[in-house]
Amino acid sequence: MQSHELLKEVLKKTSAKQIAADMNLSLSLIYKWAEPPAEETGSGANNPLDRIEQLLRITNDARIAQWVCERAGGFFITNPKHKPHDYNLIPTTNTIVQEFADMLGVIAMAASDNQITAQEAKAIRRRWEDLKSVTEGFVHHCEEGNFAALKRDVAAQQAGRVD
Repeated sequence: MQSHELLKEVLKKTSAKQIAADMNLSLSLIYKWAEPPAEETGSGANNPLDRIEQLLRITNDARIAQWVCERAGGFFITNPKHKPHDYNLIPTTNTIVQEFADMLGVIAMAASDNQITAQEAKAIRRRWEDLKSVTEGFVHHCEEGNFAALKRDVAAQQAGRVD
């Protein structure tokens, strides 16, 4: 789905007038966001979704997508690339169990004094995000039968982790 198509759907449920007022923009600009861009023979304007996509492409930094997802109450997980099969599942499964144990260890350590500081909460969040990433990657690879990429992704996740 193109960004202007999504915005057109959004405007069916949300008042363009309210969006314009809340964002201090003209109503016509909000409607232009929901039209195809000029290069596609439309008269649409470069909308915020296009700008986010452009920013992601230029920076190649997934933290931008993660930030948007967090604002929407979710979590960003990249889709793994499809690679040939490697049916070495036991070590990968053990890695997920270890990630879970590591997260529980961080929680137990933080709660040992019957309080959790802001720094400890950040550490818990970081471990939770690591666990979600590893587990989502595992599930996605399982759905595709792509276990070589699973092994590589888990190894990369472990190498990039800072406790």
